[in-house]
Amino acid sequence: MTPALNGAVTNELIYSVLQKMQGDMSEMKFDVRDLKTRMTMVEEHLGSSIIAISGVNSRLDRMSDRVERIERRLELTDHG
Repeated sequence: MTPALNGAVTNELIYSVLQKMQGDMSEMKFDVRDLKTRMTMVEEHLGSSIIAISGVNSRLDRMSDRVERIERRLELTDHG
C-alpha cells in the first residue's frame, strides 16, 4: 500500500505535491504574462480606433461647415 492510500503524510508525498504545485504556478505565470501582452495589444488597438474615430468626426465637422456655407450662398436655408 502506498503512503498516500493509507493516510500517512510523508516527506516524499509533500515533495511531490509541492513539485506539482510549482509546475502549475509556472504555467499560470506564463498564462498571466500572455494575457498581459494581449491586454496591452487590445489597449493599443482601442487607442488607435479612438484616434481614427476622432479624425473621422473632424472631417465630418468640416464637411458640415462647408455644406452650411454652400446652403447660405445658394439661399437654401430657412431664415426662420
